[in-house]
Amino acid sequence: MSWYRNTVWFVKGLREYTRGGYESASKHFNPADVEVDVSGRSFLVTGANSGIGKATAKEIARRGGMVHLVCRNKERAEVAQEEIVTETGNPNIFLHIVDISNPKEVWKFAEKFRNEHKLNVLINNAGCMVNNRELTEDGLEKNFATNTLGTYILTTALLPLLGKEADARVRQQVVLTERWAKAHRNIHFSVMHPGWADTPAVRSSMPDFYEKMKNSLRTEAQGADTVVWLAVSAEATKLPSGLFFQDRQPVATHLPLASTHSPLEDEEKLMAVLEEFSQNFRSSSPGT
Repeated sequence: MSWYRNTVWFVKGLREYTRGGYESASKHFNPADVEVDVSGRSFLVTGANSGIGKATAKEIARRGGMVHLVCRNKERAEVAQEEIVTETGNPNIFLHIVDISNPKEVWKFAEKFRNEHKLNVLINNAGCMVNNRELTEDGLEKNFATNTLGTYILTTALLPLLGKEADARVRQQVVLTERWAKAHRNIHFSVMHPGWADTPAVRSSMPDFYEKMKNSLRTEAQGADTVVWLAVSAEATKLPSGLFFQDRQPVATHLPLASTHSPLEDEEKLMAVLEEFSQNFRSSSPGT
């Protein structure tokens, strides 16, 4: 019976994450939520040269926001920057070349950014899905270095800057978001699932899945919709900090019967390990 229930939940969840799921959910969206002017507010989007990150940056730029694009590949990032400026007419799009998988580089960037800019919203979008084990030059597993440690360092380093602004916001992984939300009450944290969208990352990292599902995948803009809603709408901050969202609605972080809950001591160990790693790389980074 548990196998049957889990299969039903998997199929139901997969359907909700497709384009059809978005189209169904969007019937209940209030367009006014994102029809806002965010001129004067500063947004930092990692992994912003393609996919959901670029779509997010573009939508924020359309609304007048100052957008900082944090990207690894300079050539692709410059193309994205030019496209966003041209399509939105917003010249306040700034580019920073940073490899989020390199902790020393992330520290160096964050500390420089903190001294030179203001920040209202941090959108941790950069991530990777490396199927075979790869190590970075620091000997870190690449998925961990990019998706977890790099994000932890960037957010930790920028929290003092965010804390200076009214209505500051951050989004990222579930456990980190929940822990940060409890520790920093003056900043609104959220995490979201974009659904399965037709992005370069999905095509390259999940080719078999892409071939089977390509006619049902969400567009990049549909995948970015909830990110934009969390970043700009007043409605998002009426909900508690630390929640997990799908299609503008808070949802459970675990599927029924999935046994994916982590004990409190494991979460505390994760945070302690991340802090130890981050400080080790901080002390060895140039200029610190």
